[in-house]
Amino acid sequence: MPRPAAILMFLGLAVATLAFLVGCTSESEDSTTDPAPPAAAEVAPKPEPTPTAVPTPSLSLPITEDTLTAPRIMGEGINEWINSEELILAELQAENKVVLIDFWTYTCINCIRTLPYLKQWHDKYADRGLVIIGVHTPEFEFEKSLDNVKEAVEGFEIKYPVVQDNNYWTWNVFNNRYWPAKYLIDKDGYVRYSHFGEGKYDETEQAIRLLLEEADQAVADISDDENPVRLVAPNALSSRNPDGLTRELYAGTHRNYSALRSGIRAPYVLNEEYYKRANTDTEYTDPGDWQNHHIYLQGLWHNGEESLRHARMTEDFEDYMALSFNAVDVNVVLRTQSETPYTVQIRMDGEPLSSEDAGNDIWFDDEGRSFITVDEPRLYGLVRLDGFESHELTLSSNSDEFEVFAFTFGAYVLHPEV
Repeated sequence: MPRPAAILMFLGLAVATLAFLVGCTSESEDSTTDPAPPAAAEVAPKPEPTPTAVPTPSLSLPITEDTLTAPRIMGEGINEWINSEELILAELQAENKVVLIDFWTYTCINCIRTLPYLKQWHDKYADRGLVIIGVHTPEFEFEKSLDNVKEAVEGFEIKYPVVQDNNYWTWNVFNNRYWPAKYLIDKDGYVRYSHFGEGKYDETEQAIRLLLEEADQAVADISDDENPVRLVAPNALSSRNPDGLTRELYAGTHRNYSALRSGIRAPYVLNEEYYKRANTDTEYTDPGDWQNHHIYLQGLWHNGEESLRHARMTEDFEDYMALSFNAVDVNVVLRTQSETPYTVQIRMDGEPLSSEDAGNDIWFDDEGRSFITVDEPRLYGLVRLDGFESHELTLSSNSDEFEVFAFTFGAYVLHPEV
């Protein structure tokens, strides 16, 4: 590892030349995954009367010599199926089915934001020959738990089949690199369409309709203009910009040390002490001057491969994790390893959150302080603003089970609820 002085020099240069993508995955050079491309802003069209019959617009998905043949779904690495018995692509093709493969993981906010569209397509087209298969390929170790995935599938009200891909078997045979990622397979087993990241929902639905029509399924009587509306804040800048939407922030050493070794991307944690030794309890001193796109620590923390864990019991929330962010909403992936829940105090700009700015998981005590209760490993909603704004955020807990994996940020002022 570089000496501390070299680390700080690199960090200073990296902050000045920051260029990052939005996504739910690793950005390390030695990883098999890349961040999903940022979604372009989509403005809701002016409402039009819904016609009684809707012809599919002309979308060309030709089969060429470069068109891929879809692999099988099941293999030695597949763990469990949820909502279905095992499905075999060859059998689905024999039944004239069109298959949409969706790679996702249940703590990925980008994946979560695509679920309303997937669920709607399932409702609209399942009886016309569309089979959606959610391939759950975990980003974090705790996401390999079948119970956790089942609970997420139930909580998100997903009715289509979901398969556990804990060992990345299906991920690798598709040569996939993104969460979320969609692959549309025609009745003959060819991958005719793919899309990575959020967005392009209208185009994806048109591709679904085209392939269903090729399979002799009538879809003209089904409206294709009912996709949920979403709208990006007009003043939101790309996360490629130092003052833009805050990138996804990872707490573990795997991604931070990999970013540092790459020499191109700034690490996420900006405390010098973090890089002296991995997987150890360390006393941190907040360097102050919080910059967008980074995490800062105060107190005793354990820097593990995937996470940062508060490493002692305290009495007055004196240890904390801090960041400066530009976003509409802020979420964090947390875990508890016991059956005893713990609380985390959330403060924005040095004050408790207001009820207007509170995310879905915030609650308030009698003194007006804002908290979340961590009782299971999942994504927690911290902040939900009316517009794209810049603020400072601190998270603190007296528990030594307080464990942080990643922060995610959004710029949608209007988006469908999951």
